[in-house]
Amino acid sequence: MPNTLERIAFHAAQRLRRSWYRGHWLAAAALDRGRRPSGAVGPGRAAIDADLDALVAADWAAVEAGHYLAPTGLPARPARAIADSRAFFRDLPEVSRRRRERGFREAAAEPGLLGLPAYYRQNFHYQSGGWLTPQSARLYDFQVEVLFAGAAGAMRRGALPPLCEALRRAGPGARMADLACGTGGFLSAVKDNWPRVAALGVDLSPAYLAEAARRLAGRRRVALVQAPAERLPLADASLDAVTCIYLFHELPPKVRTAVAAEVARVLRPGGRLVLVDSLQTGDHPPYDGLLERFPAVFHEPYFASWNTLDVAGLFAAAGLVPGRVERRFLSKIMTFDRPEAPARQRPRRRSTS
Repeated sequence: MPNTLERIAFHAAQRLRRSWYRGHWLAAAALDRGRRPSGAVGPGRAAIDADLDALVAADWAAVEAGHYLAPTGLPARPARAIADSRAFFRDLPEVSRRRRERGFREAAAEPGLLGLPAYYRQNFHYQSGGWLTPQSARLYDFQVEVLFAGAAGAMRRGALPPLCEALRRAGPGARMADLACGTGGFLSAVKDNWPRVAALGVDLSPAYLAEAARRLAGRRRVALVQAPAERLPLADASLDAVTCIYLFHELPPKVRTAVAAEVARVLRPGGRLVLVDSLQTGDHPPYDGLLERFPAVFHEPYFASWNTLDVAGLFAAAGLVPGRVERRFLSKIMTFDRPEAPARQRPRRRSTS
């Protein structure tokens, strides 16, 4: 059970973290006018700060409840954080140029694209290299934390409690996979909390998988594989849990359907999908304006279709049962379970009377 000093340290670290990344966001907005909201598109700063405070409170409550270990909050290596800050600002003019020119097809000219689907070969977020280069992989986590004022990690951690339930239910030998694992940030949190669980990270980007391998070096019972989520190289009913974080809003509608079917296929009866993704219109009306503006400012070509998607219906059609939904700031955590196989009934004996 964490003590009072640990609680104070946690909250202080989270406030410093917020200030660090928010400062970058404000500086980027000042340098890149295309990022600035035109008119009132969302709540004011006071309301957002209150929501961020609620996010930190939920994060700490989960730590106190024993659902997961307390994160450090601050970068483990300040020198790396400073280097990432410099790289962020060096890259910002190119991101700004793409935003002005609507230039999102440069990534299609990157080498090593053989076998990658067309929907993937573009500059999502207008970022340099799309998701295809080592430079992008090294900078991605910093960019995402700037986008969410340091809250991205806390939003992702919302997946840990329902994942814990699935792993405990499965018992020793539990197996899980993280789809679109990116640079391995969430998998690292999984291994911090459950070092013995057999974990697999799946991603399409060799560069991001290489970054994940560096982050996870020395961890046991973790493997990484390059594969599309719509064609998983896994046997039927081979996993106890699947996590999928910020993937579905970046998929075309037909691919979403295919991924949902694959998840249902690889889950064992009683297995669970934990999905973390962006809020949708109506989930929290004060943010509806931000959700409407987001895809244009940050080049999210499939976000509009996500915004109106019946997520529960999508997974129900694949055979999964919708469960809880929890909002954490601009994200929501959803669970979907594969039903247990019905118990076989013994044949009734015929009466001899």
